[in-house]
Amino acid sequence: MKIAVIGAKGLPPKQGGIEHYCAELYPRIVAQGHSVDLFARSSYTQGSWLESYDYQGVQVISLPSVDFRGVDAFVTSALGAIAATGKSYDIVHFHALGPSLFTCLPRITNAKIVVTCQGLDWQRAKWGNFSTRLIRAGEKSAVRFAHGMIVVSEALQNYFLQTYDRETVYIPNAPACYGESDPNFAYGKQLGLQQGRYVVFLGRLVPEKRPDLLVDAFSALKPAGWKLVLAGGVSDTKSFTANLLEKVADNRDIIFAGELRGTRLWEIVRGAGLFVLPSDLEGLPLAMLEAMQEGIPVLGSDIPPHQQLIDGGRGMLFESGNLDSCIHSLDWAIHHPQQLAAMAKNAQKYVRVNYNWDRITAENLKLYGTISGIPSEITKISRKGVLS
Repeated sequence: MKIAVIGAKGLPPKQGGIEHYCAELYPRIVAQGHSVDLFARSSYTQGSWLESYDYQGVQVISLPSVDFRGVDAFVTSALGAIAATGKSYDIVHFHALGPSLFTCLPRITNAKIVVTCQGLDWQRAKWGNFSTRLIRAGEKSAVRFAHGMIVVSEALQNYFLQTYDRETVYIPNAPACYGESDPNFAYGKQLGLQQGRYVVFLGRLVPEKRPDLLVDAFSALKPAGWKLVLAGGVSDTKSFTANLLEKVADNRDIIFAGELRGTRLWEIVRGAGLFVLPSDLEGLPLAMLEAMQEGIPVLGSDIPPHQQLIDGGRGMLFESGNLDSCIHSLDWAIHHPQQLAAMAKNAQKYVRVNYNWDRITAENLKLYGTISGIPSEITKISRKGVLS
């Protein structure tokens, strides 16, 4: 099959769940004999317009972009959708609801349209009224024009069924596999950390992920001998981040590590005594899955995607947006390490069984084959391998 991908910023991944998702999925699809063109933003790839390059077999094509908040994604997605109509693709796969505004364009060809929804992006605080309306329009376009829709959580599947009476295919995310990190914990020591004695927040510093709530809870609790590490980049929320950093500036037990990648990221996650994600809004959080895979105890807000992951003795939940509940749960977690370690073991086993990229690849190819009418032998072999 010949596949076009629209909605990702580009490859290799620098930040963002969609980019990491594409970096795991599409090289695997290429390895099974299919071809993939991913239309990217030149602002992300730093490439010239229409320049293409190879990323693990995926052809990444840089398209013109606009350096203006909220407009960049729409412009590149529109151009990608137009470009896709000029080539004979079997599948045009859109990622996220905003880019899906243009799902109608490739429908004029024989291509089949797939949309993956990682979350209800119109709920994110960073978008203004106009951008929110465009994303909602993209959601409606996806429901109307996509031949197949993928969602990454059971909560999203219920949302589309109840809101639009639209059937979707549930294919969850999977965590990235960490490489080797420094066994001497040199970077962590440089930050003044002690292994197993700090809480880590990993994610973009945006309002809906609620790092401010965690900062307030940690500051109120003041757990002796513990520190809090905030690891994440900024995404169109500079004023929010500035206010957050101002709040922690005088607290020596709260460390802003910035956006971490590679060995430093792996070292800081692996050394943590507790991973906390207090979000008000998530699709299916890769950062939480990665922490669970690494055997790190997890505490999260009780939103449905977090319940799906850590209910049943795999972690702890607190009431979303409730500071007192967050403080109480954080305090309990810090003072009950044995119970938390047992939860972490349960979570690690659960992730390894239920969330892996080979299975995700097989399920994507199964959907491609079903809607395109091209059931390839490669897809059948892949599914047999996963199910055996």
